[in-house]
Amino acid sequence: MSKIALVDDDRNILTSVSMTLEAEGFEVETYNDGQSAFEAFSKRMPDMAVLDIKMPRMDGMDLLQRLRQKSSIPVIFLTSKDDEIDEVLGLRMGADDYVKKPFSQRLLVERIRALLRRQEARAIPESAEPEAETRTLVRGNLVMDPLRHAVKWKGKDVSLTVTEFLLLQALAQRPGFVKSRDQLMDVAYDDQVYVDDRTIDSHIKRLRKKMRMVDDDFSAIETLYGIGYRYNEE
Repeated sequence: MSKIALVDDDRNILTSVSMTLEAEGFEVETYNDGQSAFEAFSKRMPDMAVLDIKMPRMDGMDLLQRLRQKSSIPVIFLTSKDDEIDEVLGLRMGADDYVKKPFSQRLLVERIRALLRRQEARAIPESAEPEAETRTLVRGNLVMDPLRHAVKWKGKDVSLTVTEFLLLQALAQRPGFVKSRDQLMDVAYDDQVYVDDRTIDSHIKRLRKKMRMVDDDFSAIETLYGIGYRYNEE
């Protein structure tokens, strides 16, 4: 049973969404501010967090920033209708997805399931025989281990979210070939989950930033404006 942390200062959302998630078989812990959630996470990390952005004591952005210092668990932001800047900033900071209020609870459940399925790659036992698509991928300075959700660049570890890992893997599998934004959306999200171009662009920017944290000269991901992205093997 996956544990979902739901953090929002709207008690109606906490009550209704937690009931829906529990009916779907999830264990749910609710918090009405970021500070109480952070204190609880320090004792026991959930499998996923769903965070409102605007909250008292500690807002969702601050909570995400602190969370990313110790964990790469999937994070979904809940945002108000006009918080476009917050959505993009949140994705750049390491959120995996966002859902706009008011939202369909069914859609939220599907996004949670999609991200948890991708996170399960970490739990595959060492003794398991990897399938072709889950074997270690080596492309020049890049080494990716899908079973361990591990990435190394020039021998240095790079911590990526599930979505960032999937996007990098999709690009690196065929160096030199262009992947359109639509193709990358299909890789990173299930068919029933709608995202727009800005979401993919924000993930790619965040991915580049993380790679440049271990190598200032990282330039393997190339943008082809109006077309998409490609990986150039170095």
